[in-house]
Amino acid sequence: MSQSAFIKDIFEFVLLIFSLCVHESAHAWTASMLGDQTARLEGRITLNPAYHVDPIGTLLIPAVIIFGPLFGFSLFSGYLIGWAKPTPIITRNFRKIIRDENLVTLAGPASNLLLVLIALAVLIVASFVMPNGRVVVVNSFLVSLGAHGNFVPQPLLLLCSLAILINLSLFFFNLLPIPPLDGSHILRNMLPYSAVQVYDRIGGWIGYLLMIFVGGFVLSLLMDPALRLVLSALAHS
Repeated sequence: MSQSAFIKDIFEFVLLIFSLCVHESAHAWTASMLGDQTARLEGRITLNPAYHVDPIGTLLIPAVIIFGPLFGFSLFSGYLIGWAKPTPIITRNFRKIIRDENLVTLAGPASNLLLVLIALAVLIVASFVMPNGRVVVVNSFLVSLGAHGNFVPQPLLLLCSLAILINLSLFFFNLLPIPPLDGSHILRNMLPYSAVQVYDRIGGWIGYLLMIFVGGFVLSLLMDPALRLVLSALAHS
């Protein structure tokens, strides 16, 4: 592994941890605003990773995604994703249970989308204020996608590019209706009672296998056009 690739991997891992902390804090903060203080009382409205790290979702799976290609295999089509400890929620504390649970659920992916927009705004501003800015920004974004060449990206631009890549991955991944991802809570609230009983049996290792073998395929289908759209926005900014 080259030094530049190693630095890129470190950037990605740090950004993933930060993005997961923002995601879970958004769940906790929204729940608090809607009347459930469970997560707030457990100190989950924080960006401190110590309160959010899950050994499998935050450490093991990202490590496999980053280092798997060195051993000849790729997980989640190479897109870096992960998950943190679930935010504790007691739905009976909400005034309108289904509506408020859905809002709390959507707050996580929405926070990742907000980080995408902030990073994209920084890149667009940089394309105007830096010398030869558009070329530098586009090349930095291509490096984040794994492009090879002699171009050495400016650290801030690479950081923003990777933030877009990681948070788009987290946004789409968490909206998949596979337990225990956020999208599964939205789907569950839409199902009739009889179907909920069956749906609740999907979980544990079944959920993990679905995330890996189905979620990875669907994620690549969603990410490819989204990244082309971002690249087009940067190229024509």
